Amino acid sequence: MAPETGVATARFESLLRLSDSTLILAQRLAEWCGKAPALEEDIALSNVALDLIGQTRLWLAYAGETEGAGRTEDQLAYLRDAHDFRNLLLVEQPNGNYADTIVRQFYFDAWHYPLLQTLARSTDQRIAGIAAKAVKEVAYHLRRSGDLVVRMGDGTADSHAKTQAAADKLWMYTGEMFERDGVDDAMIAQGMAGDAGALREPWLAHVREVFAEATLTLPAPEAWMQTGGRRGRHTENLGYILAEMQFLQRAYPGAQW
Repeated sequence: MAPETGVATARFESLLRLSDSTLILAQRLAEWCGKAPALEEDIALSNVALDLIGQTRLWLAYAGETEGAGRTEDQLAYLRDAHDFRNLLLVEQPNGNYADTIVRQFYFDAWHYPLLQTLARSTDQRIAGIAAKAVKEVAYHLRRSGDLVVRMGDGTADSHAKTQAAADKLWMYTGEMFERDGVDDAMIAQGMAGDAGALREPWLAHVREVFAEATLTLPAPEAWMQTGGRRGRHTENLGYILAEMQFLQRAYPGAQW
C-alpha cells in the first residue's frame, strides 16, 4: 500500500470512529424524547442529541470525501451494517435508568472534550475546524453531565445506589477510549491527531474529582476492559439500534424528503 493511500485510509477510519460514536450516542439519547423524568431533562437531552447529530454530519461528510467512493453522509449512516461501524462500545449500551444514561454520558463527555481540544490543533484544517466548533458544544455537555452525576450521587440513598451501580457497570467500556492502533499511529505521524492514550490520566483525574464530590467510589482504574468497537466488533445492542435507525432507508431505498 502506498504511503499516501495509507494516510487516506487511516483518516477515513479515524473519521468513522469519531462520527459513529456521536451518531450512536445521539440515537440512544433520542430514545428518551418524551420519556425523560422531567420536562427540562427531556429538552436538554434532545438538545445534546442534536448537537451530536450536527457533529456527526460534519465528520461523515468529510469521511465520504476522503473515501472517494461517492458515498454521502446519509449513505454512510444508513447503508452500513454493524460490523462496518467504528463507534465506542460505551455509547451503544442501553439507556437503562436515568443514572445509567447520565453516567454513560459523563464518561463519554469527559473524554470527548479533551479529545476535541487536541483535534482542534490538527494539521488537517478540516478536522481542526470541525473540532474547534464541536468543542464549544461539548464543553456544555461535560458541565451538565458532571453536575447531574454530583446531584444524583450525593442525593437520596436510592439515587446514590443507582448512580454507583451505573458507574461500576459501565466502567469496563471506558478503556477503549484510550486505545492506540495502526490507524492512530498513522494519524499521529501526520500530525492530524494526538495520542488518545495521553488523555487517560487527565480523564481519570477529572472523573475522580467529580466522583469525590458526588460521594461515589471510583472503580479500579486497572480493571479489565471490554474493547473491539473501534474495529467493528460490537455488542448485540448495536444491531437493535441500527434496525430502528435504518429502517426507513432500508425499506424504501433512496427515499428523500
